[in-house]
Formats: sequence, structure tokens, C-alpha cells
Amino acid sequence: MNDLTVDVQRAVEASGVPEDADLERWAQAAWLGEDPSEVTVRIVTVAESAELNGQYRGKSGPTNVLSFPFEAPAGITVPLAGDLVICAPVVEKEAAEQHKALAEHWAHMVVHGMLHLQGYDHIDDSDAGVMEALEIRLLGQLGFSNPYETEETEKDS
Repeated sequence: MNDLTVDVQRAVEASGVPEDADLERWAQAAWLGEDPSEVTVRIVTVAESAELNGQYRGKSGPTNVLSFPFEAPAGITVPLAGDLVICAPVVEKEAAEQHKALAEHWAHMVVHGMLHLQGYDHIDDSDAGVMEALEIRLLGQLGFSNPYETEETEKDS
């Protein structure tokens, strides 16, 4: 089994935010690296998410999950995957809008963010297909359904 240490930081107390043990389990399931590593999962407010989204992505407003891969200085080897910043109110709102169980959407955000930390992306269709297939497989292993089925169904109607 892979070896990922997960540090959880809670900058907001909100109902519906999963327990640390769940966040850890989901992050560890999505760690595909062979070497031990560490990730920080920070649960934040709308204000903090919006500030970071503007500062690092040039986009206004909050977002569900931001991934910050660790970039070691030249010659330094530190086993850090990076940081995930997840906005609790945005995740809750999206789950309701998408008619998904809250825990299921949280698991998806953690898995999605972890894959970004490992270099996966969804900028073009080909990369998106690879990343989505991996998310579906990992979430299935965790007992969750395909997070894209609801969206696909809604797009068709």
C-alpha cells in the first residue's frame, strides 16, 4: 500500500464537512506515487477560497478545490505532494445543485485535487478523459458512483 501522510487543517467549522479519517482515506486512495509523501488538506471559507483563486489562478470568486503541488528548490528532495484547499460552502452548494450526497461530492473533490497534485489535468479533452476515467475508478474503489453520470444526464435533457 502507498504511504501518504495527510494533515488536515480546518479554517472553517461547517456541518457536513467529513471527518479527518474520511479525508485521509480518500486522499490516500488517490495517491498513486510509489514513494512516501505528505499532503495538507485545508478546509476553508468562501473568502479564503476566493482570495487564493484570485491570487493564484487570476479568477474571481471561490472555487471547490485548489491544488498546489509542492515544487522543491533545486537540489532539495522533500517528500511533499503539496496542498489541497477545499471550500466547504462551495462543495455543499454544488452537491445540492447536482443532487449528490454530500460525502460523495467531498470524496470526489479530494480525489480530483489529489490527481492534480500528481500532474493530471483536464485542460484538453484527451487529458480530461484520462483524468475522469481515473477518478471514476478510484471513487468506485471507495464505494462511490460515477461523479459524471448526473452531469451527463442533465446535459442531455
